[in-house]
Amino acid sequence: MLGQSRAIQAVRAQLQRYAGCDVQVLIEGETGTGKELAAREIHYASARRDHPFVPVNCGAIPDSLIENELFGHGRGAFTDAKQAQPGLVDHARGGTLFLDEVDALSDKGQVTLLRFLQDNEYRPVGGGAARVSDARIIAATNASLERQVAAGRFRRDLHYRLNALYLRLPPLRERGDDVAMLARHFLDDVARRLQGPARCWGDDAIEAMMAHAWPGNVRELDHMALRAYMGSEEAVIGLAQLRAVEPAFAGIAAAPRRRAHEPDLAFAAAKLHAIRQFELDYLTRLMQQACGNISAAARLSGTERRQLGKLLLKNGIETRQFRPD
Repeated sequence: MLGQSRAIQAVRAQLQRYAGCDVQVLIEGETGTGKELAAREIHYASARRDHPFVPVNCGAIPDSLIENELFGHGRGAFTDAKQAQPGLVDHARGGTLFLDEVDALSDKGQVTLLRFLQDNEYRPVGGGAARVSDARIIAATNASLERQVAAGRFRRDLHYRLNALYLRLPPLRERGDDVAMLARHFLDDVARRLQGPARCWGDDAIEAMMAHAWPGNVRELDHMALRAYMGSEEAVIGLAQLRAVEPAFAGIAAAPRRRAHEPDLAFAAAKLHAIRQFELDYLTRLMQQACGNISAAARLSGTERRQLGKLLLKNGIETRQFRPD
């Protein structure tokens, strides 16, 4: 995980420690903070590195197929089961099973996973003898499982099982100068992948990026670097080019160039950062209170629904994450 900020250095140190402790890990972090990357770092730094790393998105598994996906099935288990098929825990034997969006599991899915975690035993669909898998479970979520438990949407006993070790990934806005370093890295990476000319960021673009709240975190920055590279013919990509390809920066005026004796963060950039941070925090609290209902949130905030929708889009806030199951 790239970065030199204290926040990311602390994460890297945790990852190394967790790699040497062969128990379940729960990773929490906002969308785009690199939860799967963190899980892979744990796996490939551990004694399991020579065995499979198997990622699965829990939100993509239909409730009716959860046992079949995890544990597989025997021949004749159902009409189309012409031969036995191993499940994900079989594929991850000796390695790591990464459960992304674990909070999306239904009640049935949670019970199924809990039963496996109790003794690592399972039975393929269709019966047969019990089997054992020593796959290590690393789970990830962009929600707070503790809050999900308190709201009655996630089993407390399963939370305890998954939360043997805990890791919180910091959002990009808490990582200081990592923003500029990552922006340069991603821009160089695009040039290498496309075999195109090298380009660099202008100082005004870097200042604007440093002041941005980055609701989509590292993934948002990565995609923005790609769009900026593809949308510019200049060797230096400044704020003007950034505004042209990135709606979130459209309303930002160019900040005056800093002089050597001025502080690292100019007043204009600091003010912009504070405004964006207030918007993000306020809108997050508002949508939590309104349970993801934009009309209700508009009434609570005294704003027009259309205007509120534009603010949510600008800050990259998806309402579905606030809706009760």
